[in-house]
Amino acid sequence: MKIYIGLVSLLLSSHAVFAAEINQKSSQAEQVGYSFGYLMGRSNAETLKGMDLDAFSKGLKAASRGEKATLTDEQMATILTQFKRQNEAKELIELKQKAENNTKIGQAFLAENAKKPEIKTTKSGLQYQVIQAGQGKTPKANSRVKVHYEGRLIDGTVFDSSIARQQPVEFGTSQVIMGWTEGLQLMKEGAKYRFFIPAELAYGQIGSGDVIEPNSTLIFDVELIEVLKN
Repeated sequence: MKIYIGLVSLLLSSHAVFAAEINQKSSQAEQVGYSFGYLMGRSNAETLKGMDLDAFSKGLKAASRGEKATLTDEQMATILTQFKRQNEAKELIELKQKAENNTKIGQAFLAENAKKPEIKTTKSGLQYQVIQAGQGKTPKANSRVKVHYEGRLIDGTVFDSSIARQQPVEFGTSQVIMGWTEGLQLMKEGAKYRFFIPAELAYGQIGSGDVIEPNSTLIFDVELIEVLKN
């Protein structure tokens, strides 16, 4: 659980419950308390969902005043463990639902995309579009390459872009997701391709980071700048 208490006593400098709006005209203690509470709540919004915030406040105040807890340490540990497990179970259900939805959305998108005359589909299910043909060498599975790329979801959300950073990247052809490994070996130096990558050739049921959800179909614009010497 991501609750970092730290300087909780700053929240408890007054016994009053402040109904009035806190602003720059409020006392320093009120502004500090509000600021700390707001920032803590914002950074822990997911964890605080389903929690009784009035009871949370009572616990903070009692502890800061040195009052005896109404629950034993063992009881608190048990209930917090149960709460954590419930949240984890709920998250797993939500992830499963997202994965199922993303599978349906991705399959429908790829099926429609495959109908376009400029789109080619390989045996693995990888789809690609040749934006610009290349003239140079073609990488192999054990090659190192230098590329520019931009990755986005099928709704257009960009999640990574070396183009925006104006900094191409170098890596081994087999050190990336399977869709890239296959797709790069279709290209020649100087080529620009657009890859439409099914989830099973990308990050699958795990997803990646906060943006790429489980079973997400991905789109990458890739420019093969150079096949490097190993």
